[in-house]
Amino acid sequence: MVYDFAADPLNLPYWAGGLAGSRVEEDGGPWFTESTIGRVTFTFAPRNEFGVLGHDVTFPSGETVYNSLRVVSDGDGCEVIATLRRRSGMSDEEFERDADVVGKDLAALKSVVEGD
Repeated sequence: MVYDFAADPLNLPYWAGGLAGSRVEEDGGPWFTESTIGRVTFTFAPRNEFGVLGHDVTFPSGETVYNSLRVVSDGDGCEVIATLRRRSGMSDEEFERDADVVGKDLAALKSVVEGD
C-alpha cells in the first residue's frame, strides 16, 4: 500500500512538499512541478517488486540529483528508507535544511498512509 501510494507521482503533493508543489503534471516523459525555485522535473524508477522509489530530480539550473528512496516490507508494516546525499558545494546549513525537508516529507507520508 505505501509503495503504491508513494510510487504515483500524482500523490506527491500530499506527502512530498519538499519536491512537489500543489500540482504535478507530466510533459510527454518526465513529470514536473512548479516550486519556489522554478520548474523542477523528476523521473521515478520504473515500478518494481523491490520497493525502489528512487528518482532523478532536475532543478531549473540543469543540475540533476538522484534521490534514493525505498519501501521495505516488515511483517504487516514497512520501513521507508531514504538516503540523503550532500551535493557538491553545499553548506552545512543547506544540508541541514535538506535533511529537515526530507524528514518532514517522510513524516507526512507516514501520516497520510496511516490516515492521520
